[in-house]
Amino acid sequence: MFPDLSDTRQAWLALMLIDGVGPRFIQRLLQEFDSPQAFLATEPGKLRAMGIVPRVLNSLALLHRNDSALLARLALALEWQTQPGQQIICLDEPSYPAQLRQIADPPVVLFVRGNSSLLADPQIAMVGTRHPSALGAETARAFACSFSRSGLTVTSGMALGIDAACHQGALDANGQTVAVWGTGLDRCYPARHRKLAEQIVAQGGTLVSEMWPDTGPQPGQFPRRNRIISGLSLGTLVVEASLNSGSLITARLALEQDREVFAMPGSIHNVQARGCHRLLREGACLVESVQDVFDVLKLPLQAALQSDNRDVPEPDSPLWRWLGFEPVSPDWLAQRSGLLVQEVMQGLLELELDGQVLNTAQGFCRARP
Repeated sequence: MFPDLSDTRQAWLALMLIDGVGPRFIQRLLQEFDSPQAFLATEPGKLRAMGIVPRVLNSLALLHRNDSALLARLALALEWQTQPGQQIICLDEPSYPAQLRQIADPPVVLFVRGNSSLLADPQIAMVGTRHPSALGAETARAFACSFSRSGLTVTSGMALGIDAACHQGALDANGQTVAVWGTGLDRCYPARHRKLAEQIVAQGGTLVSEMWPDTGPQPGQFPRRNRIISGLSLGTLVVEASLNSGSLITARLALEQDREVFAMPGSIHNVQARGCHRLLREGACLVESVQDVFDVLKLPLQAALQSDNRDVPEPDSPLWRWLGFEPVSPDWLAQRSGLLVQEVMQGLLELELDGQVLNTAQGFCRARP
């Protein structure tokens, strides 16, 4: 049966199935037509005279001929939204997030699983490398935890590395987080994050994608989703990123969307910090604490964070003075402290069990306060 195009949502969905129609095309369409129904009902000759390319016209003709493949795709989306906790939000609906609607190329359709009202809440985007240092991942998790305690929703892309650490940090604080996928919401990628996705929904968070629910991973889709991460948010914080990291794409998009860009400095020896250093040279706001972000965004920092900033007494260990935030080897510590390697290893184990020290592939370093 031909879709009911008098239903605006079905008309938007049908429009998105037309080959060659994307967010940029939609912006033009909205200037020329009052609604998606008006475009779909316009005679092909008139559309051709308006400069609509043959690829779009041919696909539109297939839709009007009740092409079985297109109708099956539409039926899949309509069925998907009937499942508990799942919904579709279209660009012209009141529930569409206002922050996202302001960008130059907002997604026409959002597939949402979980708490859709969370998309309208104040959000901070946190992104970074898929291959972080142990300290970088811990820092991302700690900052996300603090942001959540302060009332900000943490938004990221649920990729490996920094993204996952940020989502987990928000969950650790019993806060809420938004995960923007580069696949359809029925195709969790990476698959190992399926449990994380379920935890996000269970704790009142949100999964969101502009992709059809059964869409699998393709490289070009992930840069596209980055504009949604930054577009939903008041600002984007890059935690740790190399010079070729996709996180720099998100930062650039945030600038284009007139949103704030933040970056954390790192060691000059850490290749995963060089992208952040470039952003800082180009004018990104340097971040050493969550207070730095709140000051720029002119948001109040809730009292719940006061405990995070308290003075913590230093451990009573002869190794502590030689430990910093850059990893060092037990042999190096033995040379500096005058202790035997066996004594150093025992002391490091005690500090690690107390949560004061991180044991990384590069060596031992202090945990972030």
